[in-house]
Amino acid sequence: MVASPHPALKGIAALVAQGLSNKEIAAKLVVSERTAESHILNILNKLGFNSRTQIASWATANVLSR
Repeated sequence: MVASPHPALKGIAALVAQGLSNKEIAAKLVVSERTAESHILNILNKLGFNSRTQIASWATANVLSR
């Protein structure tokens, strides 16, 4: 079973699944692009993933479908 990220990171995972870039995610969350990048790296590490595609797939199955 894959560990579930913090609820706030689930929202970021959903934005990744929508195809948003780090810059677009940062603008939507009103944070720096570097902060958005850090959040995405945290998600990758927490879930043991290597790519944004894996985040998008996970978010589609575990966040967006609920």
